[in-house]
Amino acid sequence: MGDNSPNRDIVFIRDLEVEAVIGVFDWERRVKQRLVFDVEMATNIVKAAKTDNLEYAINYRAVADELIEFVSHSEFQLIESLVEHLSMKLNEKFGLSWVRLTVHKPGAVKEARDVGVVIERTFSSPMDDQGRLF
Repeated sequence: MGDNSPNRDIVFIRDLEVEAVIGVFDWERRVKQRLVFDVEMATNIVKAAKTDNLEYAINYRAVADELIEFVSHSEFQLIESLVEHLSMKLNEKFGLSWVRLTVHKPGAVKEARDVGVVIERTFSSPMDDQGRLF
């Protein structure tokens, strides 16, 4: 769950691997490629910490499952499009106030160890999964 309070704690997921159809070349449209995601989400952990209750926390298992489901069934050409749509999907589902998403496309440039895109998005009206504003 997102939060508008001044505390900005970060819940993160690192190195989440997902296979997806991604790319502009014909051969890329016929095979799934490995993408690696890092996700950082702003929240206020105070209530979750005080109550020791998952209801007041961002459930990173649920976030990972949503990301895997979305990405594995997507067929974007550009990782820029994929990551932008993913940020909107995660906000819609989890009511985030802020997210930083990194997508790595290893092997896209053979001379480079890694390439990818990083985006940060701030959402003005975080909503819970019932569409209620915080």
